Amino acid sequence: MNGTEGFDPQAFLTVIADLVTTWGLRVVGALVVLMIGRVLAGWTRATVRKLLNRGSVDSTLVPFLSNMVYYLMMAFVVIAVLGLFGIPTASVIAVLGAAGLAVGLALQGTLGNFAAGVMLLLFRPFRVGDSVEVAGTRGGVQEISIFNTVLNSPDNVRITVPNGMVFGQTIKNYSSNETRRVDLVFSIGYGDDIGKAMQIIHNAINSDARVLKDPAPVVAVNELADSSVNLVVRPWVRKENYGALRWDLIRRLKEDLEAGGCSIPFPQRDVHLYRESGQPS
Repeated sequence: MNGTEGFDPQAFLTVIADLVTTWGLRVVGALVVLMIGRVLAGWTRATVRKLLNRGSVDSTLVPFLSNMVYYLMMAFVVIAVLGLFGIPTASVIAVLGAAGLAVGLALQGTLGNFAAGVMLLLFRPFRVGDSVEVAGTRGGVQEISIFNTVLNSPDNVRITVPNGMVFGQTIKNYSSNETRRVDLVFSIGYGDDIGKAMQIIHNAINSDARVLKDPAPVVAVNELADSSVNLVVRPWVRKENYGALRWDLIRRLKEDLEAGGCSIPFPQRDVHLYRESGQPS
């Protein structure tokens, strides 16, 4: 039996022509849409990157945001290409949404840190080099990344804190303001001259060039404690002089108060003994 028996070349060419007519134009159109979409997505990414750089957005955030715009646009391009071939795009979007939800649930902790990192880079509650206290940890900021914030503690221990813990709690930035107030409490005895003690403190504070005149330092009686009269000492200083001035004042005021005849009492308790009636003397 001849293998070519029953073969109709005319019918075969007709089928090929129909396929080319039906799908050829779609393939060409899909390639055109894909190429144009990729060019537009790349141009949009470059434009977004330039705008973010002009807006002084953190350099860590610029490539992330620009790439996110690029991939979102490419996702729409791919969906449009699938639509040209008659594939139901609604079902594709539903599948992608379900996959995204599953990934989101599996990585919710990581995504939470990521979202917090974006917020930190956008709102900038602190910058690299600032001295901060976050999540119960104090140190100098060394790095702010998308997922973590890296600190160096005062004793030079490197500490990595997840951004979710940083942005979700109170942030204390000790470097944000140019001035800080030093808060000290000094105790004198009940028998000491309060006015003299306050004058000694004022003299010591005013003689230190690091103490600011405005706001004016405050020296006042804060408490009549069990064993002492407590005086608050509150001078203002530039932030870079805070630690050194505080340490120097503690020593100097202690020495000056003692030299001026004021005592710094220890905690004490008076015990009174009473003899009961009828007891032998």
